Amino acid sequence: MSLELRNVTKTYREPGGGRLPVLNVNHFQLAAGEQVVLVGSSGGGKTTLLNIIAGITAADGGEVLVGGTDLVKLPEAARDRFRAERIGYVFQTFNLLPAFTALENVLLGMSFGGKRADRARAIKLLERVGLGHRLHHQPSQMSVGEQQRTSVARALANVPRLLLADEPTANVDAANQQTILELLRDSCREHNVSLLLVTHAPEVANQFERVEKLADFNRPA
Repeated sequence: MSLELRNVTKTYREPGGGRLPVLNVNHFQLAAGEQVVLVGSSGGGKTTLLNIIAGITAADGGEVLVGGTDLVKLPEAARDRFRAERIGYVFQTFNLLPAFTALENVLLGMSFGGKRADRARAIKLLERVGLGHRLHHQPSQMSVGEQQRTSVARALANVPRLLLADEPTANVDAANQQTILELLRDSCREHNVSLLLVTHAPEVANQFERVEKLADFNRPA
């Protein structure tokens, strides 16, 4: 599924009442099935940009075209449905439900998208990220890295058309970093899913043919 941003702006209100400009993206495009890495300084707006693309945060203006649908024009409830059905998101902060096991978190991710919960697929995804022995553990019983791997499995559960990944390897050890990266990339290739991945790690970015710097196309006033 293609992605195109046109004249996308976002500001936040400061304590004194002024507006802090965060995003002013003239144009950015991601073709269907393309895999792109986005790099930039901490606090530069990368997570805000991903949240706007996912429809979690509303842009102040412009067009956010995901598969031809302009999310800026959709009300919040419609954006939520669109995201659940078509967009996968690996959050930097995991966003796992604490009262549910790893397996239940992945199954719930499927149900939010309106699809039948496929237990066999959920287990297979967790096994592929090395968590076959942690299926019935809650997030509090898992390490930070295991929670991150669970969030990767959940993001892939519904075979999204667009996958957004915010520092997906930042909280895992070197042994699992490549496993997660290959799972994301291979799953996207297999199903022609577009991938936009944010990272600070050169060893991750260097594996992609297209690497974009947010500062090159984001010009906040």
